[in-house]
Amino acid sequence: MKKFLIGLLMIVSLLKISAQELYMPRNIKKTYENGTRDASGAPGKNYWQNRGVYNVDVKVDANTKIISGKETILYFNNSPYDLPELAIRFVNNLHKPQAPRSGFVSKDFLSSGLEIKSFSVNGEKYHINSDDWGTVEKVKLNSALKSKSKSEIKIEWEYPLSVQSGREGQIDPETFFVAYSYPRISVYDDYNGWDILPHSDRQEFYNDFNDYTFAITAPRNYVVWATGDFLNPEDVLQSTYLKRYKASLKSDKVIHVANEHEMKSGNVTKQNKWNVWKFKANHISDFCFALSNHYVWDAASVQLKTKRASVQAGYKAGTKDYEQYVGWMQYNLDWFSKNWPGVEYPYNVMTAIQGYADMEYPMMINDTSIPDDFKDARLTADHEIAHTYFPFYMGINETRYAFMDEGWATTLEYLIGIDENGEAAAKEFYRNFRVKKWINDPSAEQDQPIITMSTQVSGAGYSNNSYVKASLSYLALKDYLGDELFKKTLHHYMDNWNGKHPTPWDYFNSMNKGSGKNLNWFFNNWFFTNSYIDLKITDVAQTDDLIIANVDNIGGFAIPFDVILNYEDGTAEKLHFSPSLWEKDQKQIMLTIPTRKKVKSIVLDGGIFMDYTPKDNTKIIP
Repeated sequence: MKKFLIGLLMIVSLLKISAQELYMPRNIKKTYENGTRDASGAPGKNYWQNRGVYNVDVKVDANTKIISGKETILYFNNSPYDLPELAIRFVNNLHKPQAPRSGFVSKDFLSSGLEIKSFSVNGEKYHINSDDWGTVEKVKLNSALKSKSKSEIKIEWEYPLSVQSGREGQIDPETFFVAYSYPRISVYDDYNGWDILPHSDRQEFYNDFNDYTFAITAPRNYVVWATGDFLNPEDVLQSTYLKRYKASLKSDKVIHVANEHEMKSGNVTKQNKWNVWKFKANHISDFCFALSNHYVWDAASVQLKTKRASVQAGYKAGTKDYEQYVGWMQYNLDWFSKNWPGVEYPYNVMTAIQGYADMEYPMMINDTSIPDDFKDARLTADHEIAHTYFPFYMGINETRYAFMDEGWATTLEYLIGIDENGEAAAKEFYRNFRVKKWINDPSAEQDQPIITMSTQVSGAGYSNNSYVKASLSYLALKDYLGDELFKKTLHHYMDNWNGKHPTPWDYFNSMNKGSGKNLNWFFNNWFFTNSYIDLKITDVAQTDDLIIANVDNIGGFAIPFDVILNYEDGTAEKLHFSPSLWEKDQKQIMLTIPTRKKVKSIVLDGGIFMDYTPKDNTKIIP
């Protein structure tokens, strides 16, 4: 009997241990074995990541719509491995007719793609035929890049801007958003080696943290906005507009650096045939720029804790929502810094350009105008600027795990929306725009586990996992931990991985360590199951001073919810329950609620955690 009890205790112990473990792919397991990542959630003692220093000269021909350039990359192979090949990524090859894409495109989207004119590594020239290159291509090297070494790569190239503007391209015939404009060295990391996943125009991006210096040659009368610090305004702006620009750097009020008439008059820039605009940014994951000869230029700045950040907007004159953008951006840079995530905006500038993408870049956003709905327009700006933290402050692998950034941007959009529009309006927008389509559609693709790689889901499955369910998981965890502990825990994760490349398991482990709790039951419930949201009241009984209600969790997700008790005297009482209720049993709970009055009915209300079958969330008590 004694041996039987000891054996039983061992089985129970093993069950408890296994219940606390999360599924982990074999390649991620190896990073823990190799010491590049640590079970505490922090980078391991052997953590490394590669980086580059990019010096880029790029020219924009407004007549031919050709972008041409040359770059020198000082590449640091900090890995413990020699690299016999280089993976070169050029996202704009998505425009080539033969490129694989996630959906239909028009003829105006198509172009001939990248032409490599010269390519050398450490002085050795390579003959590159880029005709058949996709969005990422490997170049076999004659001499491997040694571990812990630095190498010099030089590339000369050109490509045409697509007529159709999305994330980049021609916004109009004289306004261009120039993103992903240079060949870059793809990420080489500790869990996949070279990142060779092609870009399909659905999943977004995964880049090294590099230093960039850009010299952008633009035609006379074209103003350039870009990532990073503007190094030479004196060289390219006429004195009147230079004074206004410099004044904006210290102004809380919006300054019209150049209006439509001034832009079209051709007096804003120096009257050279070509002007060279210089920008610099260090330790960032990408660089982009925009230029126009007629867009209005507004600017101001906002005082943050340690610096004053410049806020700028370029847009078509008369665009009503964009006339508000600088003020909106001043507000959200300040709000994000002080509230959620409560980390100071890390850069010196933020610029919004009116385009068609609703897309984020380091220090820039390219947003559609929504002039007839200021709330929607403002939340679009909020969402894209929230991406500053995820994936730019945190080097998220969006291509594989989009929920690690889109879910957070959706959450921050909701939280700042409460402040901007009131709680009721923010909840209504979140429910209608984010949750409703998912929860009301029972299709199989709607309920894939969030942890599923983003490249393995499409359509509704991609959107649900990346935006909706991920955001709900973060908000459920916020409810479970409470605001103070949740913020402390989030900051612990962000401090661990700022400027680095976290995986989902680094997030899970960081949050466990930062909170001082084993949250694996919660992460397993939200990220590794096919669950959805569906509660059902099965039985309710009332004694003299108690309501006892059994609630089945049909859908499976561990959500917070309110219980509304409607009394026979016409009054009502609302009680809140956090996800902690589900920690021991995620299938069924029994609620025991003290009450001194006769209850007429009981209602479960998940709020933004919308229920698939809300009819069974109400029970009439006979």
